[in-house]
Amino acid sequence: MRALTSEPGTGGSARVVEVADPVPGPGELLVRGVAVGVCGTDREIARGDYGWAPPGRERLVLGHESLGRVEQAPPGSDFAPGDMVVGVVRSPDPVPCGACAHGEWDMCRNGRYTERGIKALDGFASELWTIPAGHAVPVAAGLGLAGVLTEPTSVVAKAWEQVDRVGERSWFSPRTVLVTGAGPVGLLAAMIGVQRGLDVHVLDRVTDGVKPALVRDLGATYHHGTVAEVAAVARPDVVIEATGAGSVVFDAIAETAAYGIVCLTGVSAKGRALEIDAGGLNRELVLENDVVLGSVNANLRHYAAAARHLADADVDWLRRLITTTVPLDDFGAALEGSGADVKVVISLEG
Repeated sequence: MRALTSEPGTGGSARVVEVADPVPGPGELLVRGVAVGVCGTDREIARGDYGWAPPGRERLVLGHESLGRVEQAPPGSDFAPGDMVVGVVRSPDPVPCGACAHGEWDMCRNGRYTERGIKALDGFASELWTIPAGHAVPVAAGLGLAGVLTEPTSVVAKAWEQVDRVGERSWFSPRTVLVTGAGPVGLLAAMIGVQRGLDVHVLDRVTDGVKPALVRDLGATYHHGTVAEVAAVARPDVVIEATGAGSVVFDAIAETAAYGIVCLTGVSAKGRALEIDAGGLNRELVLENDVVLGSVNANLRHYAAAARHLADADVDWLRRLITTTVPLDDFGAALEGSGADVKVVISLEG
């Protein structure tokens, strides 16, 4: 079979190669790949900035945002041939740590977890893949290609869960949310906010095109000014930060309503210094009982929640998030990316 592979640590090494067909072990599904989504992590691995090959190997099969169709299912599983599924990215460490032992492997404490297409486990950018039935999540067949959005949706499903857990330390009845960044994570976070009945505001730099249209059609309000300008219109109770831009992060922390929660989901680049009023920021956090937390990855519970959120969404709206789809042989265009894109997807069929 064919698979998109890269040599972690070596930029420009991504290529499609022939590899052996996988053989499912006991309790595993055999899945035919339909598509993989591409994100910044994939591009970092392709540039040689990140990633680990499986032990004893030089190359890693890429792709952690999966969508596939079951070909074989083990007896007694909840799956059957033809079912549409996605694979959970992270697996618990072998020790395991306390979090992994309790099924919360997204919160692994010793860093010995593995991740499909990222860290020591082959990803899903192949014509066939296998996965333990307990690490596969069914998605609604009616989603079609939009099912590939399950993994990024799981990330924001977890972010919203974390917001709820923090908020419930006291009375918590948020009304307004600000999402910074109108990429896939930001738009999917906004979608969940709308599904929760919140007044949703989305901030991004672009002034026209697909992103503002997607926000408006979601029933949210689009902004392209500054965080302070948005906060003056709608003082947010919750901020989901999805840009990773340092200046936006600190502005968001400063502009929440009292008892506000800022959940950081965007990963910032190192080495970019900012001048901030640390004392003023500390004073605001303390005197307003504010909370800032980081959230990344997801466990099985969050994937199941993501599948429910997508099933409840407007499928036509979801499919518009996928702005570019390329065949496997054109993977280079997908890994290069474009500032005009929301989500780029590599098709593994045909």
